[in-house]
Amino acid sequence: MGFEWLAILMFVGFFFILMSGYPVAFSFAGTAFVFGIIGMLVGAFNPSRLLLLPNIWFGTMSNFTLLAIPFFVFLGAVLEKSGLAEELLETIGIIFSRIRGGLALAVVLVGTVLAATTGVVAATVIVMGMLSLPVMIRYGYDKQLASGVIVASGTLAQLIPPSLVLVILSDQIGVSVGDLFLGALIPGLMLSGSYILYILGLAIVKPEKVPALPADVVIPKGNKLVKQIFKAVVPPIILIFAVLGSIFFGIATPTEAGAVGAVGACLLAGLNKRLTPQLIKDASHSTAVITALVVMILFCSSLFSLVFDALGGKTLITNLLTGLPGGYVSFLIVSNLAIFALGVFLEFIEICFIAMPLFVPAAQALGIDMVWFGVVMAINLQTAFISPPVGFSLFYLQSVAPKEVSTFDIHKSAIPFMILQFIVLLIVIIFPQTVSWLINVSNIT
Repeated sequence: MGFEWLAILMFVGFFFILMSGYPVAFSFAGTAFVFGIIGMLVGAFNPSRLLLLPNIWFGTMSNFTLLAIPFFVFLGAVLEKSGLAEELLETIGIIFSRIRGGLALAVVLVGTVLAATTGVVAATVIVMGMLSLPVMIRYGYDKQLASGVIVASGTLAQLIPPSLVLVILSDQIGVSVGDLFLGALIPGLMLSGSYILYILGLAIVKPEKVPALPADVVIPKGNKLVKQIFKAVVPPIILIFAVLGSIFFGIATPTEAGAVGAVGACLLAGLNKRLTPQLIKDASHSTAVITALVVMILFCSSLFSLVFDALGGKTLITNLLTGLPGGYVSFLIVSNLAIFALGVFLEFIEICFIAMPLFVPAAQALGIDMVWFGVVMAINLQTAFISPPVGFSLFYLQSVAPKEVSTFDIHKSAIPFMILQFIVLLIVIIFPQTVSWLINVSNIT
């Protein structure tokens, strides 16, 4: 078997250190350092391979696609910290307020819009949790339904472009981020649509769970409502078309579109007289923290990958995955189960750097469409992100939920939406055209 046993021990050791709560970047680097020394002692690792690291790291920093990350993070931070996201939620809530289940529908629509402008899950879930959950509870919505709608809709930012998940996945699986954005758009809207259908179905079957607002609640009407819509709803939609439209129609690369979005968010804040030095400082700080985290993990994971590959780990994993009984189908089952299991405990950034380097060679060897594979993995990650007991979106909502909404309510609330996500995942797996159609149309035009 050679020294593959050492690679297995290396991966097990890394996972053990990670589960102990140690930061993922240093778990990568520390494990690589220890097993690199062990490999040198037993003659399995040639230290001269480390000379490749500067070239690998320089290639990472020269990757134009990854420059999209700080732009999209900054865009989302400006919308969140300026209060524009809050106004969007309030206005759409007013539009649907008289419909049974209207507040829940508003949360889904706002979650979709914010996902298409920010790409950041935590900000979306927290903002909608603070603003809409107390209101829905006050007007008689079922606590678990209200919590589930917020958790699921906020997590749409995992999948709907310009998702950070897709940007990082594109780098890890070696496909165009523009193609990945196009491929993920229809599945993302399918998820959003499934939530809407679920709410409308409840309005018919169990209307007591999704009441309309009482008639005595005063809401803006006429010209006042129209002005509010043009102020709070129309500008973010224009920003979405400017960002995503420029990508889909080939006018700009995703990175260039991210820059357009960042400038556009600042313009919106400026038009609303909220573009202050403190806003820029806070948004820049959030952007720097997230970007530094991604780059640090990239650097440390490349060191881990270098040592793991030298010990024969990647070859071993590829052979195991391609040699599974059932081939293509078995690989999909194993990879999806593995990603879901990891997603229960880890952030998407960590999963991308841990699992994708192991799955990609096997997927390529089996002739799988890598764009489709990336979208399937992104949907799976989204499902894992809301799964009890440790889904990250559940904790984001828990941090801002009113006291009458218990932890049990929040965790149980995710189950119906997990089922909806699994249904959409199966549809995308069975019908790959849901991913490829928009890409093919774009290539024709």
